[in-house]
Amino acid sequence: MTSQTLPRVATGPAERARLAEEALWRRHGLVPTARTIELHQPRVRLRVLDVGSGDPLLSIHGTVGPGGWPSLVEAMPGHRFLLLDRPGWGGSDPIDYGKHDYHDVAADILGGVLDALGLAKASIVGTSIGDVWALSLAQRAPSRVDRVVLIGGGPIVQEVERPRFIRLLASPLGAVIVRLPMSADRTRSILRDSGHGPSLEKGRIPEEFVAWRVAISNDTPAMRNERAMVRALVTRSGWSPTLTFSVSDLGAIQAPTLMVFGSADPVGSVELWRRFASTLPKGSVETVEGAGHMPWFDAPDRVAAHVEAFLRA
Repeated sequence: MTSQTLPRVATGPAERARLAEEALWRRHGLVPTARTIELHQPRVRLRVLDVGSGDPLLSIHGTVGPGGWPSLVEAMPGHRFLLLDRPGWGGSDPIDYGKHDYHDVAADILGGVLDALGLAKASIVGTSIGDVWALSLAQRAPSRVDRVVLIGGGPIVQEVERPRFIRLLASPLGAVIVRLPMSADRTRSILRDSGHGPSLEKGRIPEEFVAWRVAISNDTPAMRNERAMVRALVTRSGWSPTLTFSVSDLGAIQAPTLMVFGSADPVGSVELWRRFASTLPKGSVETVEGAGHMPWFDAPDRVAAHVEAFLRA
């Protein structure tokens, strides 16, 4: 495993994306360290951003990308965030999800990351499809997991409808979408569709995030890699059964699990996530009124308070 500080000079597309990332973290007063990890099962090179100090929180992002985390990290001092770039994002190599059981490969990768970082176990934080990763490790390697935090709805159970953007990404039109230049206006439109319109209007979402999202889309293959993953997980009628969890799967997860859900999140509903939590032996739900799919974008302090109370319990 190697480590390095984030680069400061950009001369090409990849460097432009890194420069936008650095500016985003600087906006929140944070300077993470980038660690490169080589795994053998599956064979893949991954990047983890290491920021903060305290108890470790291994965190897995959704389709918003790893640049979504800084405002939550800022709101939760006293924790060491280990922010994984999922395969195909940022500094992580892609993998062919069609060749793996999704839950198995997610658990194998997260377990391998913990091994590489010298950690026997950690609390796991997921958001969106990162929720599936967090629960996969809790189900398949319970000794590696202290607590599980799920922030925002995700494709955990079949009842969750596929978001419009995910349906488009999986369709033939998705091949065009991921090659079209991303703009700041289109990024803001996606954020509005995700329930963050009021925060955009009030300036709660920094322009540095919008600039990073434009750069990661235009200057890296992240969204093309994300589409390849989505196409392996979405069917014409819904989610692939290799992605979601059955009631018996969820009933076997013994780790205390908290879901923090924004009432404006289009992925699922408060009623659905309460039913989901009731199937977990130690599940609970906290609702953040008015917040969208990434609820900490709208209410970082409220989300942080819910997570902190859960971690201390």
